[in-house]
Amino acid sequence: MRALAFLIFFGFNLYITAQTFKDGDVIFQHSQSTQSTAIQLATNSYFSHCGIIFFLGNKPYVFEAIEPVGVRSLEDWIKSGENSEYAIYRLKGEQLSEENLTQMRNYLKLQLDKHYDLAFNWSDKEMYCSELVYKTYLSIGVKLCEPKALRDFNLDSPQVRKIMQLRYGPDIPYDEPMISPGQLSDSDLFFKVI
Repeated sequence: MRALAFLIFFGFNLYITAQTFKDGDVIFQHSQSTQSTAIQLATNSYFSHCGIIFFLGNKPYVFEAIEPVGVRSLEDWIKSGENSEYAIYRLKGEQLSEENLTQMRNYLKLQLDKHYDLAFNWSDKEMYCSELVYKTYLSIGVKLCEPKALRDFNLDSPQVRKIMQLRYGPDIPYDEPMISPGQLSDSDLFFKVI
């Protein structure tokens, strides 16, 4: 009887997972990193971290830019966020084609093991989380939003100023284009799934 109950429960969980998450979904959270609060304050967003979901061997994983850019199970990714809270966003309208998804996977594989970009530079040498998501979609011709110059973010709080001083010293790149998790979640091209 226990075995039957386990199989029903396990099968139901797989069904829910398959219905809730799809390849190419973008997942957001408030991370517990040391820079998380500064990102939230600078971007006026609850979200401070994001990644892209892809199924590997029938199990959902998240491609993300941490140190280094990598992949981890969706379950571990969710647990790493504050209170295990997260949100899923999906492209509106058309479904991503298999060709799109293959291109996205290939782009993400090329980014694996790159260093995390602590300076949030707009180069491809290193990557930060929202840059990885943005450029992955850009690789299939989907521009989720417009990058903003650093100066256009809310840079007034002491926490933000402290992080900027640590990262840049006196040479703060105010004109550097950047993408934040909040800009992505606010994209008109996405709708919130959960």
